[in-house]
Amino acid sequence: MKLIDIIHPDSIRVPLAATTKHEAIDELVDLLSAQGRIGDPAALKRVVWEREMQRSTGIGEGLAIPHGKCPGLSGLVAAIGLPSEPLEFDAIDQKPVRLVILLASPAERIAEHIQALGRISRTMADPSMRQAAYAADSAEALYELFRKADG
Repeated sequence: MKLIDIIHPDSIRVPLAATTKHEAIDELVDLLSAQGRIGDPAALKRVVWEREMQRSTGIGEGLAIPHGKCPGLSGLVAAIGLPSEPLEFDAIDQKPVRLVILLASPAERIAEHIQALGRISRTMADPSMRQAAYAADSAEALYELFRKADG
């Protein structure tokens, strides 16, 4: 699986307008909705937030990967947001989040959903990738980082 297959330049926002976890999730879902990549933004927000309430998707090292499986999607989609200021996300390391990658999958594509989460985690495990992503000054620069990482 390549991340670049589910990430598009127009689904990256630098900077996010959001100043809270909830706003960040809503902003990224709305971004996907505005592009016609999801059909029911309210349903996706609900499933992502329900997942978030079970356990924070702030996985540490400044990264959050809110995600959910939602009926009505034709395939996996992702949106990326770089907040102008780090966000409190209840991350496992208690540090604020510097990059939010929202992943949405069709309800029946569980294996692909897990694969995509793993691919995002592995890509972002590289400290130099994290630092470059956190320092990106545009959506295009962030997209290019992920394109090269998929190499």
